[in-house]
Amino acid sequence: MEQAHADHEHHQHHGGHGGHGHGAGSHAGKASWAMAARATLHCLTGCAIGEVLGMVIGTALGWGNVSTMALAIVLAFFFGYALTLRGILSAGVGLRTAIRVALAADTLSIAVMELIDNGVIALWPGAMDAHLSEPLFWAVLALSLVVAFVVTVPVNKWMIGRGKGHAVVHQYHH
Repeated sequence: MEQAHADHEHHQHHGGHGGHGHGAGSHAGKASWAMAARATLHCLTGCAIGEVLGMVIGTALGWGNVSTMALAIVLAFFFGYALTLRGILSAGVGLRTAIRVALAADTLSIAVMELIDNGVIALWPGAMDAHLSEPLFWAVLALSLVVAFVVTVPVNKWMIGRGKGHAVVHQYHH
């Protein structure tokens, strides 16, 4: 009984480690909002890097809205996966396994985040035509990332609670 309690305390300690949820299959349904927010913030970091970089590159090169948005989405997925891969690879996991884990952990989260983020930008009057030098560009981009975060947290909570998403990544941090 003492060992089970010690194991539970050890697991709780690592529940917030690295911003990831519980290991796959363990304590399904016990995902906290804080855990989901940390996982979403992790995804948001990669998405924001890619999104901003894509928007800046596309806008600076004078690309059209569709091309710029496509580049931003591709880069958001790239940087989102890259941040997760970095952590998994540093745990000594092979590249093939690390890629599978990153894809399983982040695809739905990044997809929801990108759908919401780009939806806000596309629907905001004048945002698609704003230039890098205009406050509207940066204000709507920032707002779109905040809205994407708020919408994606419940998605990540649901996934972590079922041993999916960032719960899969957590098992490699032990």
